[in-house]
Amino acid sequence: MTITLNHTIVSAADNDEAARFFAGVMGLEYTGPHPHARHFVPIKVNDTLTLDYLTVAFPQGQHLAFDVDAATFDTVVGRLDDREIPYGDTPARPDNGRIDPAHPLGGRGVYFSDSSGNLYELISP
Repeated sequence: MTITLNHTIVSAADNDEAARFFAGVMGLEYTGPHPHARHFVPIKVNDTLTLDYLTVAFPQGQHLAFDVDAATFDTVVGRLDDREIPYGDTPARPDNGRIDPAHPLGGRGVYFSDSSGNLYELISP
């Protein structure tokens, strides 16, 4: 049996704000709250993965890492620059304005956070 991750819950102080932020930065479609479970705001990342944003009183930021191609990496960094969203080259410094040119998993890497403390990582060959 092949195992793939279908969805995961991403906690946020404001699920709508966090979902819009992630979708906007990544160039993904924002469709609003789930029609049958309105407490979730889903963002479809690809054919097999959805992030379901959930409002919680005290969000515990998560680390979500994504492999992306070089063009997507450059496009996302461009969106971060255009929107003046801080990013950085390490998880400890996601706001130093640098890109890691030699990510430990290969290629380039960049980190950025949302207002709920979720840390996003992009890795590109």
